[in-house]
Amino acid sequence: MSGPSQHANAGGQPAPPADAHQEKRPGIPLGRIGGVPVYLAWSWFLIAAFILLVFTPNVMRALPGIGLGAYAVSFTYAVLLALSILVHELAHALCAKAFGWPNAHIVLTLWGGHTQFGSFHATPGRSLVVALAGPAANFVLAGLGYGLEMTLQPTGVFGLLLNILVWANFLVALFNVLPGLPLDGGRLVESAVWAGTGSQEKGTVAAGWAGRIIVIGIAAYMILLPLLNRQPVDLQLTVVAVLLCGFLWMGASGAITDARMRLRLPRISASELMEPASALPASSVVADIDRRLMQVPGHILLCATSGLPEAVVDRASVDSVPAPLRNTTPSVTVARALAPGAVVRASRSGRDLITYLASLDGSEYAVVDDTGRIVGLLKQGTVVSAITGKKAAS
Repeated sequence: MSGPSQHANAGGQPAPPADAHQEKRPGIPLGRIGGVPVYLAWSWFLIAAFILLVFTPNVMRALPGIGLGAYAVSFTYAVLLALSILVHELAHALCAKAFGWPNAHIVLTLWGGHTQFGSFHATPGRSLVVALAGPAANFVLAGLGYGLEMTLQPTGVFGLLLNILVWANFLVALFNVLPGLPLDGGRLVESAVWAGTGSQEKGTVAAGWAGRIIVIGIAAYMILLPLLNRQPVDLQLTVVAVLLCGFLWMGASGAITDARMRLRLPRISASELMEPASALPASSVVADIDRRLMQVPGHILLCATSGLPEAVVDRASVDSVPAPLRNTTPSVTVARALAPGAVVRASRSGRDLITYLASLDGSEYAVVDDTGRIVGLLKQGTVVSAITGKKAAS
């Protein structure tokens, strides 16, 4: 199994920015092909070991007398399969590169591979072309291999490897064109809905649900149908089916979750999410806080002489100050500090707001209007809740 273009693995969920791999390598660097960096994730060795375990007995049956050489044949098959997936991913990457999508890199992994990019502008048509380039490459490899089989009629080790490689490429291509995320064919559903609605996110949600339906179909065919027909259970096939269905379900669900988050972004604004607040000088005392709260409910932010907010009054700390001491207790003693520069304009919204907050330290931000007057307090947890649709932890 392999992954489409901008999406993780056959996985379909939007991948991290491609330049993230500069901070931490995603695996063993294998060099560059067509200017595209290629990495081999450590998890690939798990699938290689699985192929050795499962494929070797078949080699021994097909080639009696080969002995321990069967392990070498199995490992060769694992390498050839990785090369087939590499061709698949290169088709994604080079096609995307032709469209100007930047910073592509390929990672060969346990589940096949994935290609990631930096920020780019896509259209329904280009997204579909990039996604289907991978399966097309596998169909071409299968066709070339089949032609070679028909021409040479090979036998022995070469014949066995060529035959299994033809079938592997054909099945990988066929599987990946199924119309549901996280598979490449899910981009067909996504692009159709995207073109019809003008929203890529709505297309992704539809393709994610199509992917879930495919998972249910695979599980029913590979697991439930044999049980209903009272056929003997193939343990290896059942384990593979469970892992495959779990992987696909997580990929489809991840795509849906991410798309829904992106759908919420335009509706998010600092003015809507903030809690009311007003300002007092940092030189004020607790009694000043009491008087202000009687006049204007909400949070109190303490400002330096420069006018910049530097702390948020902690209401629990205010309540702990005895009444006789409130006229002499400095307000800074009942406040928690704001991170330097933790100020956001009330007019910021959508992706601009999220990007800006990501550049700030701390988890609380003073909100100011266009004149610079403090009007609110914005909490990181509230923003996260608005994006994810989940209630913020208290």
